[in-house]
Amino acid sequence: QVQLVESGGGLVQAGGSLRLSCVASGRTFSNYDMGWFRQAPGKEREFVAAMTWSGGSTYYADSVKGRFTFAKANAQNTVYLQMNSLKPEDTAVYYCAARSRFYTGDYYPREYPYWGQGTQVTVSS
Repeated sequence: QVQLVESGGGLVQAGGSLRLSCVASGRTFSNYDMGWFRQAPGKEREFVAAMTWSGGSTYYADSVKGRFTFAKANAQNTVYLQMNSLKPEDTAVYYCAARSRFYTGDYYPREYPYWGQGTQVTVSS
């Protein structure tokens, strides 16, 4: 198993930036594809971004494309989500997730067995 711990959330004004971090421990970090998801109050958890285990491919939801960037630091067992040009509709709890590098599927939350505890991001207008 892999354990995930997110940090970096907070309150920011619209147009501002935040960088979320997710530190992984347990099994070998490079064995996992990683993802970021978010859940706003009263809404279902949704896909934000994903990165393959090698870091060679990244995928973004249309709503964040061009504003968010997924990065990985293998030596620190850490992934990051750099969020720029934040909007009030980005307000949510953000979760880091992991799944086996051998898994082939889409980017639904149910396809990721490992989750962090979440970090709150609030964007004021």
